[in-house]
Amino acid sequence: MLEKGTAYNSRTVSTKRMASKHDKTSKGHELDIDRYRVRQEPYYAETGGEIGLFTIASKSKMPVMLKGPTGCGKTRFVQYMAWKLGRPLITVACHEDLTASDLVGRYLLKGNETVWVDGPLTLGVKHGALVYLDEVVEARKDTTVIIHPLSDDRRMLPIEKKGQVVEAVDDFMLVISYNPGYQSVLKDLKQSTKQRFMAIEFTYPPPAIEMQVIEKEAGVNKETAQKLVKLGEKVRNLRNHGLEEGVSTRLLIYAGQLIGKGILPARACEAAVARPITDDPDMQRSIAELVKAIF
Repeated sequence: MLEKGTAYNSRTVSTKRMASKHDKTSKGHELDIDRYRVRQEPYYAETGGEIGLFTIASKSKMPVMLKGPTGCGKTRFVQYMAWKLGRPLITVACHEDLTASDLVGRYLLKGNETVWVDGPLTLGVKHGALVYLDEVVEARKDTTVIIHPLSDDRRMLPIEKKGQVVEAVDDFMLVISYNPGYQSVLKDLKQSTKQRFMAIEFTYPPPAIEMQVIEKEAGVNKETAQKLVKLGEKVRNLRNHGLEEGVSTRLLIYAGQLIGKGILPARACEAAVARPITDDPDMQRSIAELVKAIF
């Protein structure tokens, strides 16, 4: 996203690198990045060697793309890896109104002066954070191209408004996620974006692991967790019969939390499973019958 006629040379990069090193010693910048640290270990159950793969990618300065359905653990995985690697985690929820300035930064009025404020991407590049662009396919394509120079061997971020290029520090890591199930002509990642990332495929956890997750996260007993996992499997099978998306592990946890607070299973599963995933009355009744049979 470089404006025509804008010149970037080695002197600019070198000067910016020196400025970046100076910023690291700034108390203000330390406080800025410190607020993004994951203080406590998030609970995460590994399903297929993704922890080791992500760790190697991090050491190799390789950008990572997480692919999988909603609510299958992608965001929790990123939180866990940020904690495990000791990196600050800056998460950006992408949407269609997200602009390059939202990511990179902008000039703002403060009092009687105009000051530059770094965006989340610039902050992460300067201070070695793990920057996570959640559901990146939701962002406009003219916005996502800003990450191209960061996701190849250049590892540089151009800042048009300042006429500068910021070189990413060694600890910086770029992670994006998206749900391939929502691909369309209008909403899909360009091949020029996809082929800059190493990809890790996610799906719903195997039953034994999903049961552990629900038992731990929802605080329910093993029997209830088993029944919720069974319900999840049955509902996901309805995808072949008109259901657009299977029930996520997240929603099964919500149902477990409601049951743990004394809500009857039928009501809890209606509120946390049936109604969130479909507006079709017939499909809702089918799910209700499944709940009745299982519980």
